[in-house]
Amino acid sequence: VNQVVTHLIQAIRSREGSFSSIERLGAGSYYEHVKVFEPNEFDIMLVMPVARLQLDECDDTGAYYYLSFKRNPKEKYLLKFLDEDGKLSAFKMLQALREIIKQEVKNIKNVEVTVKRKKAGSPAITLQIKNPPAEISVDIILTLEVQQSWPPSTQDGLKIEQWLGRKVRSKFRNGPLYLVAKQNKKEKVLRGNTWRLSFSHIEKDMLNNHGSSKTCCESDGPKCCRKGCLKLMKYLMEQLKMRHTKQLEKFCSYHVKTAFFHSCVMWPKDTDWQPGDLEHCFQKYLGYLLDCLQKSQLPHFFIPQYNLLSPEDKASNYFLSRLLNYELNNGFPTLHE
Repeated sequence: VNQVVTHLIQAIRSREGSFSSIERLGAGSYYEHVKVFEPNEFDIMLVMPVARLQLDECDDTGAYYYLSFKRNPKEKYLLKFLDEDGKLSAFKMLQALREIIKQEVKNIKNVEVTVKRKKAGSPAITLQIKNPPAEISVDIILTLEVQQSWPPSTQDGLKIEQWLGRKVRSKFRNGPLYLVAKQNKKEKVLRGNTWRLSFSHIEKDMLNNHGSSKTCCESDGPKCCRKGCLKLMKYLMEQLKMRHTKQLEKFCSYHVKTAFFHSCVMWPKDTDWQPGDLEHCFQKYLGYLLDCLQKSQLPHFFIPQYNLLSPEDKASNYFLSRLLNYELNNGFPTLHE
């Protein structure tokens, strides 16, 4: 994967075009060290720095935005990606990047790499790497990095003061803002000009430095079972999704991860997650997730007004909560298989 991605980045940069300033950022479960099953899926964010953008909310979630330039941008090469309303078109940018990548994979000699067909509304360009030892898919996600303050919808999010501390919260909030080319499905006409805030760089940081004491789970520090709980829940969820694909298609590992972060805030001390209490901690965390499913209410960790479990999906929320209750009351048969 590294070989393929490094090749692509060097090739894209050498083209003197719109994407010559991209950097690479690993995101997702592999880089958070919470991958369950084989490492056969990777998310690579290709980050493009942009000086300043105008952000306009495009719905009530506080997560999706239209982007435009305030005045003459330094990044003149981005002007060709504006649509007729002067909005930066995620669709146009993805298409341009996709074309470059399609041409460049042909030059990768010792590995067989193909670009998968475009999935409607997906922010990713997916590469398929064939042959040794298994097939690997790599999602390349176009990401804008903007040096400006976070929008108002994030004001009351990231409530980590009791868990990771006030300083850590301000450190995160003073960092840049990331936006990914993600289609907002709620739009009546899918024009491909919406972008979604992304916090995966901070999620990775929180998972890798998850203790209220700085040494939690370091080689010589005290251990906790936070990550163990998250991995168990991800495993359980993936198994249930394999069995009930249709009914659970609305759910993804992000729901599980968001509920996990809320649990870390509710039980902020490292002593709340003793390694010997894995079973008890897992059940508390599951209890919180079940509560969210009952109420059809799971607030986005960074954008509290954005509910990740919409009430119009009540039926699938109840379906999952029945399955999880069955697991809980029968000693987790799925985990024992």
